[in-house]
Amino acid sequence: MDVPKRWKVIPLLTGIDRDHGLRCGLAGYLAAVSAAVGVGEESCTVDLDDPASAYVALDLRLPRHPGRDMALLWNERHGWAFAMETHSGEDLLVLAYLGGELVPAPLRVGRFVAGIRAGGVPVTAPVPPELRGDRGELLDSLLRYRRGTWSATVPFLSRVG
Repeated sequence: MDVPKRWKVIPLLTGIDRDHGLRCGLAGYLAAVSAAVGVGEESCTVDLDDPASAYVALDLRLPRHPGRDMALLWNERHGWAFAMETHSGEDLLVLAYLGGELVPAPLRVGRFVAGIRAGGVPVTAPVPPELRGDRGELLDSLLRYRRGTWSATVPFLSRVG
């Protein structure tokens, strides 16, 4: 269909729409992952910069590192990593990568954490897997976890009178 020259063409899917979709999908995915690893959503943070990333504070410590807090890290390049907080406030120390796929099922992430907790996952000089696809593929993977963040956080307004 030819568009008359006097009409201005505005794409229906803008950067704001994509960011909203990513935010909603990632928020829903993190809610499912946090439940699978036994923590609440309040333990999660998201950064939508490039690459998109997330942090999940874990409620566990490893016997070989009793004074250190643990966390899960996710980004759209390497997927999930199990990491240890440092005492100096520097970047976290990655102890293991899950690998395989960028958006694995939350139960698989839960088994990954349980394996590390039980000592069944080797924790030696991990090499980050390169899992990055394009943003569109990531959005498609997160769609099944998407929830309406706006509608979930805005109180319902009823008509008065």
